[in-house]
Amino acid sequence: MILPIVAYGHPVLRKVAKDITAQYPDLEKLIANMWETMYASSGVGLAAPQVNKDIRLFIVDTEQIFKNMDEEEKKEYDDMPGVKSTFINARIIETAGDEWSYNEGCLSIPKIREDIYREEEVTLTFSDENFVKHTKTFTGLTARVILHEYDHIEGKLFIDHISALKRKLLKGKLNDISKGKVQVDYKMLFPG
Repeated sequence: MILPIVAYGHPVLRKVAKDITAQYPDLEKLIANMWETMYASSGVGLAAPQVNKDIRLFIVDTEQIFKNMDEEEKKEYDDMPGVKSTFINARIIETAGDEWSYNEGCLSIPKIREDIYREEEVTLTFSDENFVKHTKTFTGLTARVILHEYDHIEGKLFIDHISALKRKLLKGKLNDISKGKVQVDYKMLFPG
């Protein structure tokens, strides 16, 4: 089932999400719905707060990014072929490498894209959908998408990484999004 994406301005997007256990109600169904929702909205990652759940859960599929790149573009990234994974109760152990810029967007903040600086590498602990614990290091675009989704479970948004001046310049567009004055081809849940 495709779930509505929570729009900028909704309080759930600013909450620090809670850990869950394997007994979380209908977890398997929620994860399946999140995958369906992410693909239906042309996303490469989706966090539970974006579907109005304040829990430490996000999904990432960077394999699809590389499928759409030409061979020359693929040479720029060392995280081929990407990752398709579920992350539950994730915690960052460390970030490393130089910060690099990439033009990011967010399903909860449609029609706005900004160049965001993030580290090249992230190491984190997390459980998969079967609650098997992992500690892994990710690099490149995969690390970037994971860091973006991780921000969501920490109550942060990608626009928190831009200057105060840029945020001020975006204020009108952000207000319009929170009021539902935005056209998208996926279901959204607006604040209020």
